[in-house]
Amino acid sequence: MNILCTICARKGSKGLKNKNFLKINNKELIFHSIDQALKTKKINDIIISTDANISQKELKKRNLYVYFKRNKKLSNSKSGKVEVIRDALIKAEFFFKKRYDFVIDLDVSSPLRNIKDIINAINKFQKDKTNNLISVCKSRKNPYFNMVEFNNKKLKIVKTLNKKILRRQDAPIVYEVNASIYIWKRNFLLKTNNIICKNTSVYEMPFKRSIDIDNKEDLELVKYYFK
Repeated sequence: MNILCTICARKGSKGLKNKNFLKINNKELIFHSIDQALKTKKINDIIISTDANISQKELKKRNLYVYFKRNKKLSNSKSGKVEVIRDALIKAEFFFKKRYDFVIDLDVSSPLRNIKDIINAINKFQKDKTNNLISVCKSRKNPYFNMVEFNNKKLKIVKTLNKKILRRQDAPIVYEVNASIYIWKRNFLLKTNNIICKNTSVYEMPFKRSIDIDNKEDLELVKYYFK
């Protein structure tokens, strides 16, 4: 079983400038995910896809000597995540001269996952035999109870049932995609652009390991949990 891990980090970011390369605990954010991948024995190879220049000194410390510069088309804010991962897979198979069974992506902006999360997600994916897997956490807001939208200029609950929901505990359980772990079967990844499909399984994580850094407040919260 050949497993490729992709780590994708664009240097630009609208919400928080160059967030993928900010330092937490004296280590650039990207290297937190790299180190997690290196410690996961189930992973065969790691490929880094970026438009930035990564410290060769830090890579050599980890016995990593190569990363792939993505082209401009895949380096702007409109580039889809799946396209970038697929491009990394194709380049990795050419470089390492092997065919992978599936691909796991560790999102750089969600560094609070632990090694057990990665291993458990891989095991669940293999057990479920689905085309892909995403990591999630229970949503703190519920579209059946306390999430609203304007519909024909009227404010309404996003989702309704035949019965009225009076307590949050009575609402159906919903999940947030926590942008931490993604897994695809190789052949499925090569033909899809979707993260959520008909045959997608999930790996649930707690909120405190599910924070995706989008702004300064997220960054401070992640730093707090690291402490």
